[in-house]
Amino acid sequence: MKVIVVGCTHAGTAAVEKILEKHPDTEVTVYERDDNIAFLSCGIALYLGRIVNRLEDMFYADPTTLEGYGAKVHMKHNVIKIDSKNKKIVVQDLNTQEIFEDSYDKLIMTTGSEVGVPPIGGMDNPRVLLCKSYDQAKKIYESALNYPSIAIVGAGYVGVELAESYANTVHEVTLIQSREQILNNYVDEPLSQTIIEKLKEHDVKVALGERVAEIEDGDQLTINTKAGHSYKADLVIVCTGFFANTDLLRGQVQMDGYGAILVNDYMQTSDPDIFAAGDSCAVKFNPTGEMKYIPLASSAVRQGTLAGLNIFGNVRKYMGTQATTAMALFGYTLAETGLTLKKALANGLNADCVTYHDNYRPDYMPTTEMLTIYLIYDKDTRKVLGAQLFSKHEVAQSANALSICIQNENTIDDLAFVDMLFQPNYDNPFNYLNLVAQQAIAKEDNN
Repeated sequence: MKVIVVGCTHAGTAAVEKILEKHPDTEVTVYERDDNIAFLSCGIALYLGRIVNRLEDMFYADPTTLEGYGAKVHMKHNVIKIDSKNKKIVVQDLNTQEIFEDSYDKLIMTTGSEVGVPPIGGMDNPRVLLCKSYDQAKKIYESALNYPSIAIVGAGYVGVELAESYANTVHEVTLIQSREQILNNYVDEPLSQTIIEKLKEHDVKVALGERVAEIEDGDQLTINTKAGHSYKADLVIVCTGFFANTDLLRGQVQMDGYGAILVNDYMQTSDPDIFAAGDSCAVKFNPTGEMKYIPLASSAVRQGTLAGLNIFGNVRKYMGTQATTAMALFGYTLAETGLTLKKALANGLNADCVTYHDNYRPDYMPTTEMLTIYLIYDKDTRKVLGAQLFSKHEVAQSANALSICIQNENTIDDLAFVDMLFQPNYDNPFNYLNLVAQQAIAKEDNN
């Protein structure tokens, strides 16, 4: 079998590795338009915050890694056309500008995502930067060395992480968000306010409900918003989200309304000989059962691995995602999984939320830390729908445990009494996940 992999970051790398592990005689050809693969963009904030000293350490594979598996790897080669009817592609060598054709038996589309460039005047200014790729990260790092004042447009995960990184490196930081809360895809308003307070404690200026209209040049850049306010900064970093990079297959396979490729449980598109994985495709979001665009490296690695398995037949189904994520923020851990209460209600679910706020382990221990959990559940089915956790204590693995609960359609009754260890170094006789579920049961019993 001849397999062509178009694009090669998380999903593409995983697919190649799995294909050649299971079927080493397969002819695998990779076309990547960049000069690097497998870059962990989630590590950019670590580098900018001087936690990681070398940006190059954010690569977990390189072309020689894939060649070691037995793949033919063509870097700086841009696929400019896919002809799915005839199973051919047209490729341009970006070094020589030569254009040639190649053919495939199966194709894996792992072209990832692009940074969404908003319709803002002044985006072409050299001091207005985007943040995703290795080259963009290098530009941001080099530029920030010379500029003390930085404005970040967009307060999703990337924007908030960058705000923390620059606050820790003694920059003057302004975080501008078009919505009335930060991290709106991940947390509800109460936790958003808690995180804003932490940002302000570290001198980050937070502007909510401010949609940027234009960025004017000058000794300092002037960021004008549609609300009529202006902010000054030496450098602007735009972090307003991502979109699926799927133009090559537009009109040839089914996509959602946003251009993300639709795949079945085996990562197969509507064309049986084309598979897709990672940021180029929509995923099954288990809390609602709908197909959604959720670009995460964790999903990309799983999907890429499954695409590599399933091109030889339906071997293993994709389990879907709870979109579980976490970040470190000024010594705290923020972790979340599943639906926020706001999004659950917007999806028509009869949802509610309880809040647990207590020390994570007994008070008689030499030290302890306060822990806050927001648990979202369905009042009708009592299923766990989502959770948000925030503490100086490490709570990321607790978010993973709750992700499993959502995956397995567990109820608050299950979570309240599921077996969890007790040891005073780590928790109370009832673990805090048990206790927050017991709060939910008590709330329902009193209604």
